[in-house]
Amino acid sequence: MAQAANANGGYVRRMGGFSATMLVLGGVIGAGIFLNPAVVAARTHSGAELLAAWVLGGLLTLLGALCFAELGARRPEAGGSYLYLHEAFGPLTAFLFGWTMLIADLPGSIAAVALIFGRYAAIAASLPVQSAPALATGALVLLALVHARGIGAGALLQNLMSLLKLTAVAVLVGAGLWLAAPHLSTALASDPGITHPNFAIALLPVLFAYGGFAYLNALAGEVRDPQRTLPRALVWGLLLVMVAYALVNLAYLAALGHAGLARSDAPAAAVMHQAFGPLGERLMAAGIAASTFGYCAVALGGAARVLQTIAAQGLFFRSLGVLHPRRHTPQRALALLAAWAIVLALTNSFSWLLNYTTVVDWLGYSATIAALFWYRRNQRGYTGFRTPLYPLEPIVFIAVTAAVIAVTVVYSPGNAGMGLLVMLVGLPVYYGWRRHGRAAD
Repeated sequence: MAQAANANGGYVRRMGGFSATMLVLGGVIGAGIFLNPAVVAARTHSGAELLAAWVLGGLLTLLGALCFAELGARRPEAGGSYLYLHEAFGPLTAFLFGWTMLIADLPGSIAAVALIFGRYAAIAASLPVQSAPALATGALVLLALVHARGIGAGALLQNLMSLLKLTAVAVLVGAGLWLAAPHLSTALASDPGITHPNFAIALLPVLFAYGGFAYLNALAGEVRDPQRTLPRALVWGLLLVMVAYALVNLAYLAALGHAGLARSDAPAAAVMHQAFGPLGERLMAAGIAASTFGYCAVALGGAARVLQTIAAQGLFFRSLGVLHPRRHTPQRALALLAAWAIVLALTNSFSWLLNYTTVVDWLGYSATIAALFWYRRNQRGYTGFRTPLYPLEPIVFIAVTAAVIAVTVVYSPGNAGMGLLVMLVGLPVYYGWRRHGRAAD
């Protein structure tokens, strides 16, 4: 039974355990698993090393998810990372990460993935590839309208998309293993064509494909029985993702081999073409379209809750912090974010935003998990879910993430530096809004 609305007209807890788990799946599985394995193959020595990268990335993400599970259970309210950073480290730190996420990271990723949706939807429907921007725009408008109707409508759509993408993954795995299973042992061997592998750099596209596990925390204010539902959904959702990713990579290696995977621009389409010809490619295109559409649904809904929380605290236009009185949704925040993502998609300006904010994205995960130390020290009476083996999980997550970021700074200083620059631009914005808020009072 749905929880009644808060006295102040806040969010309503209507999302159950199944929908929460599907949301985790939808937020993680997007386009990455269908495209990024080729990049990882080009940066690893062998199929065995490639699989190790995906397993290690999954385990690292699972450690982070366990920490996020405790944070969400402790503070089951809308806003997610922004809320935890605000309480643990103050409004400035929280705003800088929120600023980067809302101005560049999330709208940029939504725009990029929406265009991927448009491209593959056009292939599946035999439409011109030039129709991709129009299809992406229509998808974002539709998603904003669905989310505006309430968490029930958004969750129903997300459940459907998550089931469709799991079906696509299952078909891809089945086709790859059925097609070339006898060659799997050869595919795991070393590839003499890869002479200068860098395992840390190989982890970057893996971590990108595992990103998005924290979206559920941004919608925690709408989850029923959050102290139980949030941890279970995060853990089970990520375990399903890890199994799916491992099986998909096995299928790629079985069908294409390590060298063939490293050379492929579209490994999923290549596997399906080998198995079923042109029809297989179109079926895979439909599956990727469903997967990317589902990711955009999760990302837009989660980002809108963060923007609404920031605005409600007076650090952005206060009108964006208002919820619809009857549907209890951040309709104005949804409209603004969808419009900004559409602009980025149509101008193609999202590509550099994605490159420059990947480092800041995972830096934000680490900073958020560091907030768990603050909660453990200052929230003594808490009796809900606790991260097992604490403090091992946050220490390992922060240390490994810091190492990957350090390697990125060495090998790609431009992207890392620009990501930090986007964050620092938020400093004058923050102090400007603080003065504006005091003047308004």
